[in-house]
Amino acid sequence: MKAAVVRELGRSPSYGEFEEPSPRTGETLISVSASAVSRLVRGRSSGAHYSADDAPPFVPGIDGIGRTDRGRHVYFAFPRSPFGALAERCVVSDARIMDAPDGPDDASLAAAANPGMSCWIPLTRLAPVRPDEAVLINGATGTAGQMAVQVARYLGAPSVIATARDEAKLERLGELGADVRIPLQPPMDAFRETVRKVAREKNVGTVLDYLWGPSTEAILEALGGPNAPRGPSRVRFVEVGGVAGPTIALSGAVLRSSGVELLGTGLGSSSNVDLFRGIGEFLQAFAKARFRIAVDVHPLSEIDRAWDSADPAKRLVFTVP
Repeated sequence: MKAAVVRELGRSPSYGEFEEPSPRTGETLISVSASAVSRLVRGRSSGAHYSADDAPPFVPGIDGIGRTDRGRHVYFAFPRSPFGALAERCVVSDARIMDAPDGPDDASLAAAANPGMSCWIPLTRLAPVRPDEAVLINGATGTAGQMAVQVARYLGAPSVIATARDEAKLERLGELGADVRIPLQPPMDAFRETVRKVAREKNVGTVLDYLWGPSTEAILEALGGPNAPRGPSRVRFVEVGGVAGPTIALSGAVLRSSGVELLGTGLGSSSNVDLFRGIGEFLQAFAKARFRIAVDVHPLSEIDRAWDSADPAKRLVFTVP
């Protein structure tokens, strides 16, 4: 069959032939129609992500939309290695297949699943949205951050606060539901004080952080110290991604004085069963609420060209005719 194949870690996958998968007991053969490329997929493909454990050659891709041999239209996740989702076919455990919702096209569904998981799991399980507490999203102009803005509003957050470096893109988040927008520009002292003021006025109860790095340090400092906006009340701070850097400098005094709860979300932070259930809930909400997501769609045969030249403002999706 045709597939995107990783033949050497650290090199982009290439279009070519790969062995045909054969389902075992408890598995289903899926004819793939669309699969998206997220940071997780890229990280596992290169061997850089902490969950990467495949040895070349293998097919990357962790989820997608497709059909079973009986024509059932499904979303699937975590195909059996080495048969990833970026192929004509893959094999998936029956427990990791669910009916795909009607309405959105397959490319949009495939594109939405991963960014949806990154915010749906935190905002429904780790730090559920509360009707009297605002949600702050740090790094809200990426695909996942834009989805988080929409999901927070959908789940009933009375106020959604967005931060980002690109002020033009940040302003456009108002259309998605971000009623407060804070430019992430130096000096960090000014950014920190703005966050502290807004957190007090809007009663921030949850932070979703897609950046890490210096802005995270500033936000944590804004939530702590003698001028902490919520005093002894707790703020759930969920680390989602590390776009701005892998580490931060964190004073113990910030945690002691703020009541901040530091949480993480990703593979390993929740069971695969819970992650899969959450994705199912999100996809139904995605279809019902018609959340917006920008996609960059290419046939799988163009993976050699499109893998490294994708539009960063859109979710890269490969389709199989």
